[in-house]
Amino acid sequence: MTEPDFSQGVAFVRGQYVPVADAAIPITDWGFLRSDATYDVVTVWNGAFFRLDAHLERFLRSCRRWRLDPGLNADQIAAVLTQCVRLSGLRASYVEMICTRGQPPWGSRDPRQAVNQFYAFAVPFVWIANAEQREQGLHLRISDVQRIPAASVDPTAKNYHWNDLTMGLLGALDAGADSVLLVDAAANVVEGPGFNVFCIVRGTLVTPAEGMLEGITRRTVIEMARGLGLPVEMRALPADELRRAQEVFISTSGGGVLPVTRVDEHPIGDGRPGPITKRLVQTYWDWHADPTYSLPIDYAA
Repeated sequence: MTEPDFSQGVAFVRGQYVPVADAAIPITDWGFLRSDATYDVVTVWNGAFFRLDAHLERFLRSCRRWRLDPGLNADQIAAVLTQCVRLSGLRASYVEMICTRGQPPWGSRDPRQAVNQFYAFAVPFVWIANAEQREQGLHLRISDVQRIPAASVDPTAKNYHWNDLTMGLLGALDAGADSVLLVDAAANVVEGPGFNVFCIVRGTLVTPAEGMLEGITRRTVIEMARGLGLPVEMRALPADELRRAQEVFISTSGGGVLPVTRVDEHPIGDGRPGPITKRLVQTYWDWHADPTYSLPIDYAA
């Protein structure tokens, strides 16, 4: 028998580690049929997890919010994620943990009767912005598609309810932008597909306070800014205020701090990444070498 090819990624499915291309879930799992699931994504950079503890804490909190039980504690989940990365040999990776509702007995519509399922996988790291965009800045478009109200779906618990984000993104791409920002019913900016947004207004770092996922990278940016002595405000952020900001950037596990130099048809500042953004970019990657936030993987184990 030939050895499995784990080079493109590894998945943990029903207690087994398999090549990611071979991973599958039952088509009747409510995670697929109803987007009834939660997940979290931690990155590996230079062979080490970044802020794994924070991602595990949020994942388990999301599970509790949606009344899901992954059947594993934080240490056991960490062991599964580590083994996925170790088997793949990837030194830079996205590592995802997922808990789905599973399936109740056939014919039942009672979610309490479903057997929840845990899955995980590690795949190669991919930036959400290419090298030119990281250097020159992104062009974002503010969509008229409103984010799902927090009263309907709690955005602080990670979920796959992305149709509003997807429709907004399609509109932005069709209009020539790189990505999109959605607003709430009061026309305040909330978030984009997979990222939070920040801006500099009169020397203060401003980011939306509610209506969006509270990203781990968002938390990191706020901690970095405070450590650098930069004033931080978490509050409502009107779309017009964002367009007039001195600097704008987004935060995401898919690249950390990424500059934005155009919002709709409005150049931000002088149309180039600003000095505060650049300082936060550097600090973000410096933190990856700090053992406070970084957990090395023993690939030889």
